[in-house]
Amino acid sequence: MKVTFSSPGAANSGAALVISASGEGHAYDSAALSAAAKAADFHGKKGDGFETYAVTGGGTVKLFMRGRGDQDHFDYEMATARVAKSLRGTGETELTVHLDGTDATPVDAARAALGARLAAYVWEKHKSKATKAKKPHLGSITIVSDDAEASQAAYDNYFGPVGDGVVFARDLVNAPPNEIYPKAYADRIETLSEFGIEVEVLGEKKMEKLGMHSLLGVGLGSERESQLVIMKYMGGEKGEAPTALVGKGVTFDTGGISLKPGANMWDMKGDMGGSAAVVGAMIGLAKRKAKANVVGLVGLVENMPDGKAQLPGDIVVSMSGQTIEVQNTDAEGRLVLADALHYAQEEYKPKAMVNLATLTGAIIVSLGHEYAGVFSRNDEIAKELVAAGETSTDLTWRLPMADAYDKMLNSPNADMKNIGGRAAGSITAAQFLGRFVKKDLPWAHIDIAGTGMKNGSKDPREPTFGTGFGVRLLNRWIADNYEG
Repeated sequence: MKVTFSSPGAANSGAALVISASGEGHAYDSAALSAAAKAADFHGKKGDGFETYAVTGGGTVKLFMRGRGDQDHFDYEMATARVAKSLRGTGETELTVHLDGTDATPVDAARAALGARLAAYVWEKHKSKATKAKKPHLGSITIVSDDAEASQAAYDNYFGPVGDGVVFARDLVNAPPNEIYPKAYADRIETLSEFGIEVEVLGEKKMEKLGMHSLLGVGLGSERESQLVIMKYMGGEKGEAPTALVGKGVTFDTGGISLKPGANMWDMKGDMGGSAAVVGAMIGLAKRKAKANVVGLVGLVENMPDGKAQLPGDIVVSMSGQTIEVQNTDAEGRLVLADALHYAQEEYKPKAMVNLATLTGAIIVSLGHEYAGVFSRNDEIAKELVAAGETSTDLTWRLPMADAYDKMLNSPNADMKNIGGRAAGSITAAQFLGRFVKKDLPWAHIDIAGTGMKNGSKDPREPTFGTGFGVRLLNRWIADNYEG
């Protein structure tokens, strides 16, 4: 996607969006357009809008007129995204967005560019060339701004790199499971070294030596070897403790012996959405040269039923030494994260740690597909993440953690069981993870089962299925709280 910023002036081709409070005083003003606005009853109020064609000095433009009204702050990102999405599949390849003459700041202009880019995203890697040629997609976005230079800088220094991370994460989640499996996924992460990210991959032999039997147990039924991938970006002060990001990367989840129903099981290729968010976040951090030390860890496994697969009732010993009775092999993400979280805190001594996972269907019952659930014993980090969600638009909502929920995990046969029953399923999952994190470490778990993958969304910036949720959230959280 080509993104550029320019000074005021009319486009000569493609489509153009004008956001106006009056309908006048823009580059396409003409008697014909005034007549069209009158016929459409367009007065620049919030909700006003119409489409027409405008003849310029150099050609003809498909023109979208949108009213901003007298709002204190207009959402230029969302307005631009709506128009960009409407152009998908139309054959239109260019969009010019006019923010000149409005109150849009350089940051607004940069966010408008990001909104258009995310709305124009399509996953078509496996479409044939003939199919792609029938409907070319939006490939060029120009934002016209009163301060094009500052707008370009805002995009290049933050929103563009973060957008690169979102797109990378979406591509990972949307890829088929015969393309993204643990080893292939790890190989793809290793290419991030070109951005200044140091990558280390632990295979099963190394994890076996470390005692990661909780993670390894999940992949026993798969022919594909499990992996733990560590990404290090050190852009902060030398020797300063890093922030740790940990992601669940179940590249396909059949449920194992506790087999899932067949209907829609194909969507379980997206059960690695938490890991994709961490990978995408690391790309954003590195490409925008964030002044922070960050380590990202993703546990990559494939959960399959097989003669060697883990059984309900098995007891495994985690890296922490705690024992787990596996009562349900479909509650596998927490088993992967248990060892990854313990390894992260022991190996890197982080100042704070956040994990993301498409962990429970229960969070969808609680919050639907609009908010991700935040769980933490630390009020400060929870507030930081909720605030970062509001700013980034990756929205989060805090849910409780308490001893009463923790007791639901007690087992007569081991230190704990991996499920707590039907009640409060997303909370007991968080309590399980909390048993592998030191009490004095600021830590939060984010359940993105409802936001990381969606089959149909009202948000124009989100495609069908992989959303890339979490990349913007994590970058904003680190920028606001951990960058020097």
